[in-house]
Amino acid sequence: MNSYGSLYPQLAALGQEPWAEQLRTTLSESRLLERYGDIPGWQSALQALPELTPSQVSLQESVTIGTAADLGQVSRAELIERLQAFHPWRKGPYSLFGIDIDTEWRSDWKWERLLPHIQPLAGRRVMDVGCGNGYHGWRMLGAGADFVLGIEPFLVSVMQFQVLQRYLADPRHHIIPIGIEDVPPNLACFDTVFSMGVLYHRRSPLDHLLELKGCLRPGGELVLETLIVEGDRETVFMPQGRYAKMRNVWFLPSRDAMSLWLQRSGFKNIACVDATRTTVEEQRATEWMRYESLADFLDPADGTRTIEGHPAPLRAIFTATRP
Repeated sequence: MNSYGSLYPQLAALGQEPWAEQLRTTLSESRLLERYGDIPGWQSALQALPELTPSQVSLQESVTIGTAADLGQVSRAELIERLQAFHPWRKGPYSLFGIDIDTEWRSDWKWERLLPHIQPLAGRRVMDVGCGNGYHGWRMLGAGADFVLGIEPFLVSVMQFQVLQRYLADPRHHIIPIGIEDVPPNLACFDTVFSMGVLYHRRSPLDHLLELKGCLRPGGELVLETLIVEGDRETVFMPQGRYAKMRNVWFLPSRDAMSLWLQRSGFKNIACVDATRTTVEEQRATEWMRYESLADFLDPADGTRTIEGHPAPLRAIFTATRP
């Protein structure tokens, strides 16, 4: 689990030596074991993966690692069984040695929607907040980013990233198991910061926007994706209970309200570049994510409403810059 040795000098090179020293403690084996008692089980699952070397890697049009021919004497069924130990696979899809990991989310569709609208990533230093298993981080590298740091508090997602790193060993991409609240304020060092699918889980969305702004260098770009509702500048929906069976959904603004939040948080050049209704083709249960998914969260008699009667998920992508 403690595979962050190459991260600390990279942070120091970005002028973040104090944070690097803080992370040496936060990410120490003893601290992680205190926080995540099931780490030894995950470590065993990682070590059980076969030793394989990919003959080719593609991160531009997809995340494809190796081919079926690279399996050699390892059976396809064995590798599938080892990978299923990391269920549920939510973000992807991945192709790993000819095995298609058909994840719950078609995260590639979101990537294709946002990529034409953001500043080119070539040569940029990127932070991905709430990054899941790092799918979008790999696509960021494929788009030319120099360095991608993901933060993700859910250990199963971090371990899925470690599965990919077992075969890629790419020092340009790291995921650390912390939340945005654990990031020092006003780092001011990343060229692009992504926050996708996080804002509506925050009890204080404006504080989250300020945290994101603090991670950006002056002139850096925020790429934010969140659930929204239809309405005017003053429309903000707060569900009384669950939303689409999720307990931790707090605020869903309208497009204009979200733009106002960004403006009041000090961002400039604010634009809503996409708004797309989530479909059961984009988010669904698969062999790699066998729990309930979007079809179970919607009213079976009216797909425009959630099971609770709220407006069905509508996701918007916003871009903005820090002055």
